[in-house]
Amino acid sequence: MFKGLSNLASMMKQAQEIQGKMGEMQESLKSVHVEGEAGAGMVKVVVNGQQQVVSCQIEPSVLESGDREMLEELFVSAANQALDKSREAASSKMSELTEGMNFPGLQDALSNFTQK
Repeated sequence: MFKGLSNLASMMKQAQEIQGKMGEMQESLKSVHVEGEAGAGMVKVVVNGQQQVVSCQIEPSVLESGDREMLEELFVSAANQALDKSREAASSKMSELTEGMNFPGLQDALSNFTQK
């Protein structure tokens, strides 16, 4: 019986450690920047590790073409590529955070957290 309590106490301690590290990790994800591009680099979108668009660069020739539909498609493509990279980076950081901790279902729960 007491062995079970010891395991529970250990798990609670690990959970508290994770909670503290999660806050630090979320803050550090602001400084992670990844880039997506489309149209051979004519449109570039930079996203941080919190899946927030940080910047967008559009080649002047795309604007001058007047093809709004093409520009919209290029932007969406570049943004989606950057967001995918951002989720991968956040997931990787999450894996580093939980390395060596054995909580059933923890990885699934944390990957859902990074996709929000």
